[in-house]
Formats: sequence, structure tokens, C-alpha cells
Amino acid sequence: MMTSRAFFGPAGASDAFSRKYKSSQDMPAYLKEMGLDCFEYQCGRGVNIGEETARKLGRKAAEHGIQMSLHAPYFINLSGADPERVAKNIDYITQAARACDWMGGDRIVVHCGGLSKMTRREALDNTLSTVRLALRHLEEEKLDHITLCIETMGKINVLGDFEEVMEICSIDERLLPCIDFGHLNSRTGGAVNSAEAFAALLRGMEDRLGAERAHAFHGHFSKIEYSKGGEVRHLTFEDQIYGPDFDPLARLLAEGGFAPRVICESAGTQDVDAVEMKIMYEKYL
Repeated sequence: MMTSRAFFGPAGASDAFSRKYKSSQDMPAYLKEMGLDCFEYQCGRGVNIGEETARKLGRKAAEHGIQMSLHAPYFINLSGADPERVAKNIDYITQAARACDWMGGDRIVVHCGGLSKMTRREALDNTLSTVRLALRHLEEEKLDHITLCIETMGKINVLGDFEEVMEICSIDERLLPCIDFGHLNSRTGGAVNSAEAFAALLRGMEDRLGAERAHAFHGHFSKIEYSKGGEVRHLTFEDQIYGPDFDPLARLLAEGGFAPRVICESAGTQDVDAVEMKIMYEKYL
């Protein structure tokens, strides 16, 4: 699982890409031309890509050296306990993993879910149970080579702070954390925006998951506006108010030998901001 360097790319199609191209099939060549090397296909509203289209995209990604991942539907809620809903959530995860496999990818990003009227502990215990069931089902469907990346969340009233994601990922080596630094900065009121805070997260992953998995983590990065409830909206790197700033994290990743896939989720400028992140990172190598 360990590689020698970090990879950078966008989540979905940027405004600039959408103005120039009509098809996701053009994305791999576009990213290669920009000097980027990974892409996260977005299925937030449902897995609606067909097998033929996905396989064609996967061939183009392989041709241009683009590592593929996929964001599973936003409506997945791992923390619920209703058996019918649990079965549906596992099916959504399976659909996402199958589409990711078609496109030559190996990682899907999954949100944890809301608390409803549960305590955080109840929601977390339900999540642990659902994740175990999902992993078993992926194995039965011969999709267990697809890694589930459990995302840290930006709103305080949903499951998915750093420690909760670490506990989830600790239950099985087939899981990786998706550390969304903007989300963590938002839910802590701006406390995850320094070299010290970033270093604590990286050390925490190593302590909980071991160096190999920690160094290969999946990452999301963007500047995000927040309020007392956490995340409000994604911004671009032009923001000078909310952060977080990528440069201190770039240095830690480069000097610490970390090799994540860092997916930029800026609002419409995710491709050019991903290039900026890669430039920051490479100056420290």
C-alpha cells in the first residue's frame, strides 16, 4: 500500500473543465495536461454511471496515469439501526464499489451519517456494525479489493470527528480514513489550521492505524466557511478568512514521507487549487 509520494487531483468537474468539455471521458487527458495524477468521481446524488461508460473512463485514466476513486452517495447513513435502511445503505455502498471497480479505481469515500436522537456512542456502535456488514457483503460480491475510506465530517451534529473515524477504521485493515482537513477545521471553529494541529492528526493516524495505512490515507482539502454548527460552504483558495492553509500540511507530508491521495474540493476551482497544492508539496521534497 505504501508509495513514495503524494498524489493530487480534483473532486468532480471544475467550472473551467465544464466550460470546455461535455464529457467526463475528457477528464483524464485534461488532468494529465495540468500535471495532476488522481481524480475522485462524484456519485453524491446516486450511482448513475453505467458499466460501459465507467470502463471507458477507466481505460482513459489508466492511459494517462490517473488514479481513480469515487465518492459514494451522500444519503448513505451508516449510523442508523433500522434493518431495512441498513440493507439499503449496504446496497448503496456496493453500487459505489462496483462502479469504482469498473473505472479501474480502488477507493470509495463514505460519509458516516447523522445522529438523529441517538447519543454519539449509539450512532458510532451502529456505524461499526454496518461497516462490518458492508465489508462482508463486498467480500461476497468479490469487491473486497475496493477500500472504504471513512470521511471526517464538517458539521458538529453528525458523526465523524477525528477520533470517531479512527475508531471505525481500526476495526478492519481494509478501511482507510478520508481526512477532510477543511471539515475538521470547521467543526473545531478553526483549530485545525497550523503545523502543530496537522502534525497531531498525522501522528494520531500513525498511532491508531500503523505507519503503512496512515501514510497512504485518503485526503480531502478545501477552504471552508464555518459557523458555530460547523461547516457552512466550500470556498476557493482565494479565501483569506477561514482556511485552512495547505502549505504547513504540504511540508509535513513531504518531510514525513506521507503518500496520500489529496483530493481538492474547492468550489469550482478544484483543479487549479489542486495544482497549487502539488506545487506547495513538491517544493518541500
